[in-house]
Amino acid sequence: MTTTDRPGTGPASTATPTPAPVPQPASRAAGKASSGERVADWVDGRLGVYTLGRQYLRKVFPDHWSFLLGEICLYSFVVLILTGVYLTLFFHPSMNEVIYHGGYVPLNGVRMSEAYASTLDISFDVRGGLLIRQIHHWAALIFLAAMLMHMMRHFFTGSFRKPREVNWLFGWTLLLLGLFEGLFGYSLPDDLLSGTGLRFVDGALLSMPIIGTYLSFFTFGGEFPGHDIVARFYSLHILLIPGIMAALVVAHILLVVYHKHTQFAGPGKTERNVVGAPFMPVYLAKAGGFFFLVFGVIALISAIATINPVWVYGPYRADQVSTGAQPDWYLGFAEGLVRVMPGWEITAAGHTLNLGVLIPVVVFPLLLVFIAVYPFLESWITGDRGEHHLLDRPRNRPVRTSIGTAWVSLYLILLAGGGNDIVATRFHLSINTVTWSVRIAVFVVPAVVFVVTRRLCLGLQRRDRELVLHGRETGVIKRLPHGEYVEAHRPLSPAELHTLTAHEQPRPLELGPAQDTNGLPNGASRSLRLRAALSRRLHGEAARVEKPTAEEYEEARRH
Repeated sequence: MTTTDRPGTGPASTATPTPAPVPQPASRAAGKASSGERVADWVDGRLGVYTLGRQYLRKVFPDHWSFLLGEICLYSFVVLILTGVYLTLFFHPSMNEVIYHGGYVPLNGVRMSEAYASTLDISFDVRGGLLIRQIHHWAALIFLAAMLMHMMRHFFTGSFRKPREVNWLFGWTLLLLGLFEGLFGYSLPDDLLSGTGLRFVDGALLSMPIIGTYLSFFTFGGEFPGHDIVARFYSLHILLIPGIMAALVVAHILLVVYHKHTQFAGPGKTERNVVGAPFMPVYLAKAGGFFFLVFGVIALISAIATINPVWVYGPYRADQVSTGAQPDWYLGFAEGLVRVMPGWEITAAGHTLNLGVLIPVVVFPLLLVFIAVYPFLESWITGDRGEHHLLDRPRNRPVRTSIGTAWVSLYLILLAGGGNDIVATRFHLSINTVTWSVRIAVFVVPAVVFVVTRRLCLGLQRRDRELVLHGRETGVIKRLPHGEYVEAHRPLSPAELHTLTAHEQPRPLELGPAQDTNGLPNGASRSLRLRAALSRRLHGEAARVEKPTAEEYEEARRH
């Protein structure tokens, strides 16, 4: 079922038509309203549900597989909330030491914190506790992976452009909070592996000049590991950060409804409409089924694949470090920055600066901030102030696509660097060789990926141009009257032609002549000259293949 949602989006649709009168059932007309109707009337008189239902139940949702990434984010977040509430009932966020006597016999009689003991109780003594723990952990990994993929989909298709910049920042903030939420939850069991991760956090805090010691003592409630860190992380993990994230999710969805959905170009699709299936009943049924599919896949993975077996690591002790310690994947690139950084130190004004940790601590947020500010940076470079509701094909924006793939390659390289010891062990290599390879790859691979991706995008643009002008190859060879052999081509359908030629090709900013009519130098500011240079990189002749004109298309058809 396909419908079209009109007439536009957001502020462009300011006129509110007078709602048509709601048809009254025969029983109500006769003065015999049922109890359900009376309840519905009572609710409508206070909340206006009839008007909201008429306005939003027929909202149109485009049909494309990439839109499911956002739904995976939402549904895994719901799973996290449900399982987190269950785990909260049995977890004791205390670092007070106790002697363990529970269902896991190998650790009976061992001194440990109440947090670690309660984690063991959840895993071995609470009915279904281990499955819920694993569902919670796997859902966290899938939630963050889906958020990253969801943001990359928006990045490569350009849906972050006006009027969706604020919603892009909401999504980026959710990703950032998700990273720290995962770190806090990962640290709560107080096992040897999570304690090693907290030692990494303490080292990062101590590397900060002047304030590092104060931050460390404030965070841990004293000298590492302190006695308050689990309780503090627990409050952040179950109360503050989830509350902020839930509010951002609601705001994110409300803005999606307000701006309407973006869609890929195609027949009948314009900047003023949305073509797809209505929310009720088509999309609601699909969304409900997809939620249970996501929940079922997470539960299946959790039932067959063990994750974070804290009983294997043992309780945390400050004088021990677990072998092969690795963070979850979403923080692996942060550890990779530290592992591949040389151990540089300098002394200034009586203070020692550990650059081997300080520089990664600075680079880590910069990699994330770049994603947040890119929409505003691109808008400033191009001078684009128009609203955009049709998505770009990544091949038609080769520079932006190349930037995105270069960022992803850098992320993956640093993720491998965060496990340099595991890589060296598994492949029987020298850890120094692995470390130096990652150091070189950090600078070389993103540049190579950028160039290769850009050339691939331009090649795909040329292929689209050839398809528009000459159609698809059929494999049928014909002999012309004068003896020449040619391959027959099948012309593209109107829908295919529209899809390949509907995209815009913006022109770069122009500074004008170097001198005005009086022979004086053009007074372009340094900022304007920089914008023009960057604009040529984004939209210049080297960054696009011109679409066929109508004359070129007619000429190709005649031949």
